[in-house]
Amino acid sequence: MQQLLLIETILKLAAGLTLLLAPLSTASLLGLPRPPSGFWPRLLGAVLTGLAAAVFIEMRLPGSKGIALAGLVAVNLVAAFTLAAQLMAGAGAVTRRGKLASWLMVAALVVLALVEIAYA
Repeated sequence: MQQLLLIETILKLAAGLTLLLAPLSTASLLGLPRPPSGFWPRLLGAVLTGLAAAVFIEMRLPGSKGIALAGLVAVNLVAAFTLAAQLMAGAGAVTRRGKLASWLMVAALVVLALVEIAYA
């Protein structure tokens, strides 16, 4: 079981980091349609990286039966950090309403992660 979880962690981390670091180049290299911006591929990369962290955390906890609060904290924080980094870099939302909605999502993910830390 540990080997299967390790393989899953490695695959999710590799795909996630690739999408985080070079989303448009990855699409071109794989022969996929090239999106107009790297916003959504980067968010997918963040979720995959967060899931890899969650699986790794749960793999290291004795008696764990799946992704629990500790794993969800990892997913939420990685997604919030990636979204905030894109917003600070000027990517993603182009309107004020979109930027506000995105920042509210970052805040909600961080608050949710903090609540999950309190209960984990």
